[in-house]
Amino acid sequence: MTPMHDAGIAPDTMTTIRAKELRIATYNLHGAVGIDGKFAPERIGEVLAEIDADIFALQEVPLGGAHSPDVLDVLQRMTQLHAVAGPTLDTHERRYGNAVLTRHPVRAVHTLDLSFRSREPRGALDADIDCNGETWRVVATHLGLASSERRAQVEQVLQTFDTPALPAILLGDLNEWFVYGRTLRRLVTHFHRANALRTFPTRYPLFALDRIWVHPGERLRRVDVHRTPLSRVASDHYPLIAHIDALHPTRES
Repeated sequence: MTPMHDAGIAPDTMTTIRAKELRIATYNLHGAVGIDGKFAPERIGEVLAEIDADIFALQEVPLGGAHSPDVLDVLQRMTQLHAVAGPTLDTHERRYGNAVLTRHPVRAVHTLDLSFRSREPRGALDADIDCNGETWRVVATHLGLASSERRAQVEQVLQTFDTPALPAILLGDLNEWFVYGRTLRRLVTHFHRANALRTFPTRYPLFALDRIWVHPGERLRRVDVHRTPLSRVASDHYPLIAHIDALHPTRES
């Protein structure tokens, strides 16, 4: 497939191609603290502008509170996208967790508590998003650090996909360090296996912690890591981007 930025594609053709594609990104913000130690929400916003995705799934997002900044509010104002918060920690002092930004209308939202025993609270943000007349189910999550924790969380998430009535995307920071780990093998039973691209750490990427899973799999065109000088510094994770057919994948001759 010819890349969209190929100089041989005329501008009007590029517009047509983009109209038939959904660009979906997942990004662990690391609390908007870059590898230089600076808290810089606006820098995260600039990375999002570079990507220009239709839907962003964000992890480790400060969501406000009496003693915490609201990074999602900053990003919403910078991007002018619809914003949905999915806090995994929700107290008067501090709200923190997952979020979704989307240029398309959100029709329904559910949250799933994936907290495991006494470990750090985890969750999934489950949103139905109307993408030009087709509803996509987008499940954004951030799984735990222990393998037993991740296995339990994946089983809990998959229970909600027993009847996949909608095309669906499961994405986020899965924290799975092994390409053939049990967590990933279990996900293959419901989703198309996408390429495992290294996103962490940005100084020297070694691990494919961030993943995007699509159903049905034939809708997925390709997956890219967004590596730029800005994204290298803004967080300790690189953003991961999926390019998805916005229409039924019937090719015209």
